[in-house]
Amino acid sequence: MDYDTAFYHDERCLWHTTGEAVLVMPVGGWLQPPAGGGHGESPETKRRFKALLDVSGLGNQVAQLSAPEATEEDLLRVHTREYLERFKAASDAGGGEEGLFAPFGAGSYEIAKLSAGLAKRAVSDVLSGIYRNAYSLSRPPGHHCLPDSAMGFCLLANIPIAIEAARAGSGVEKVAVLDWDVHHGNGTQSIYYERPDVLTISMHQENCFPPGSGNVEERGAGAGAGYNANVPLPPGSGHETYLYALRRIVVPALERFGPELVIIASGLDANAADPLARQMLYGESYRQMTRLLLEAAEVLCGGRLVAVHEGGYAESTVPFCGLAVVEELSGARTAVEDPFEELFAAQQPDPRVVEFQRALIDEMAEVVV
Repeated sequence: MDYDTAFYHDERCLWHTTGEAVLVMPVGGWLQPPAGGGHGESPETKRRFKALLDVSGLGNQVAQLSAPEATEEDLLRVHTREYLERFKAASDAGGGEEGLFAPFGAGSYEIAKLSAGLAKRAVSDVLSGIYRNAYSLSRPPGHHCLPDSAMGFCLLANIPIAIEAARAGSGVEKVAVLDWDVHHGNGTQSIYYERPDVLTISMHQENCFPPGSGNVEERGAGAGAGYNANVPLPPGSGHETYLYALRRIVVPALERFGPELVIIASGLDANAADPLARQMLYGESYRQMTRLLLEAAEVLCGGRLVAVHEGGYAESTVPFCGLAVVEELSGARTAVEDPFEELFAAQQPDPRVVEFQRALIDEMAEVVV
């Protein structure tokens, strides 16, 4: 059977462990061991997303594939050798923490290479025309990871590793990355901050994580000046505000840049139930956001679009948000109804608040567009 959309996943990615914690803080002192939960970056949200994909029948409408690990050569195009050696040594010794809020266990080095490998193959397969678009359920995530340090659950920079492998292999020159994870994509920004060949755009909750990162004035430097854009949205921004920001800032920026490929850093943690943020999206929000990006990619680069999974920590809602994205990518619809949609749609900001948020976005557009 011929498929337009591919979904990349490997069970081994769910075996990466972040240790015993309450939300993100290690257990100890006054912090009691969790009764039924644990670290925010658990495998459960991803496992439930994949399970819903399968039981809904959507898994039969897409090509489901795994991939080899990214190679050391792939990693060294983005990361320093010193960081990789530290990370591997700690992983081999049973685990540790190589950066701010980035714990890991035994074998996480190889699992992180697999996570990057899934993104790498998704990009390669779409660029080569095997599939029109793709979703990579990568874990651990990557958008906070710096060239020389892990950060914020992210151990390797999955998307930059995939981009640089594609540049070395297929010679693709211009790639655009839209990061709609609720946290600022500071790692991806830092890697491409002085380069004009990769446009980086991050839509995120202002001052959420990392604090003080992702201001609208951060526009790139040197040859990369003007090729980085941040859209910091106030806490409580909802469905209409996100769609307005996409139309007002993101799509015009993509049109001006003219990419050969669009990549979405697909964090699903701007949903209304996420424990690590305060935004108000739901499944239909992600469906419509995906539709806007698909329409833009169709005009700009023949529809070549890859989504790479990042954050999303609410076991209840992430599966429905992820399913909506993959449904839109594939053009297939299932019988699944999002049980949270009516509740979250009724909790959206007052129209006066939406107008205020739009005015803020218009101000940002004067800087970014």
